[in-house]
Amino acid sequence: MSTGLFTKEAISDLLPELRGRVTYNAPLKNRSWFRVGGNAEILINPADTEDLAYILKTMPLEWPYFTIGATSNLLIRDGGLQGISFQLRKGFHEIIPDREGLVAGAACLDMTIAEYAAQLGLTGMEFLSGIPGSIGGAVKMNAGAHGSDIATIMDWAEILTRNGDLFRLSSSDLKLSYRHSVLPPDGIVTRVRLRGKPCNKDTIHKTMDEIKAQRENSQPIHSRTGGSTFRNPSPNISSYKAWELIDMVKGRGLIMGGAKVSEKHCNFLINTGEATAGDLENLGEELRKRVFNDFGIELEWEIKRIGIPYAQRENKYVG
Repeated sequence: MSTGLFTKEAISDLLPELRGRVTYNAPLKNRSWFRVGGNAEILINPADTEDLAYILKTMPLEWPYFTIGATSNLLIRDGGLQGISFQLRKGFHEIIPDREGLVAGAACLDMTIAEYAAQLGLTGMEFLSGIPGSIGGAVKMNAGAHGSDIATIMDWAEILTRNGDLFRLSSSDLKLSYRHSVLPPDGIVTRVRLRGKPCNKDTIHKTMDEIKAQRENSQPIHSRTGGSTFRNPSPNISSYKAWELIDMVKGRGLIMGGAKVSEKHCNFLINTGEATAGDLENLGEELRKRVFNDFGIELEWEIKRIGIPYAQRENKYVG
């Protein structure tokens, strides 16, 4: 899979001051919630924001790169990722109380932030306890659940641009809307400021317990799965939610290779144990085809699919 550009010598020569961890031909399968996917040609865990800015400023503009978070909303294709892949970990986990709110690093899990806010006695962030993944990804897709979303609670997000400059942007700057934001091209969220309101801690924990129970009862959270597969159609297109459309085209329980549509919630795809990323993506496309053929509605992927497909029969990568 190597492009020939990203050798140890090339990285060391170009980025002598890099302080983070570099892994070559890094397996991503075990990092993925779906437990599928190929390797990353180069995986870099930057030490902190300054380290990431240094890398972005220094590496050639033509070098491709991806940023992967907790991978709860990613389907990494079987051919893996070419170029540089960033995964923010240590150095992006800090949470700092900030008046009636908090500032959280992009790698902080949504659940962790909800629990931290509860300990501070701040309400408004309980919905994060029902969203898998990290807050950086949540900002990028304006994640939401249980009647709230990131746009409702976010004051600003700090974002590194492709040339390594750091900007602080508001919800309106990012044009947050349903499962959508407008980040600067190739921008990477590094931290975010969220606001809450003082509230009794017991009340907050009760709400979070209710969210947990509802999620347990309605989603296949103990399976190898990700977040919701498809966005709900906008109300002016359909009054049906994505799962209802899938159910009506007999998608519930549908199997393709090692991939299966959850019978518990049919807007979730499951790796039954031996699925490839290709199985999961092809199953999703089959659902999209059925819904379009029956209803004329194009379901939009909410899960982001990245990387190179792998044509196993021909034993080669295809783009």
